[in-house]
Amino acid sequence: MTLVNIVVILVVVGLVMWLINSYIPMAAAIKSLLNIVVFVVVLIWILQTFGLIGAIPGLKMPALK
Repeated sequence: MTLVNIVVILVVVGLVMWLINSYIPMAAAIKSLLNIVVFVVVLIWILQTFGLIGAIPGLKMPALK
């Protein structure tokens, strides 16, 4: 996976989260929880992509090729 692919994926995830936060009405608590969950998932994925952490048992993260 190239650095360009990673940046494109991050931009797409950020754009989708911005669209959800801007245009889908929901309670502030749910919106905050959604943002935290997405952030943690993306952070774990990036750390695994760069090899800083290994696979987490019981957690299946799709490998993008």
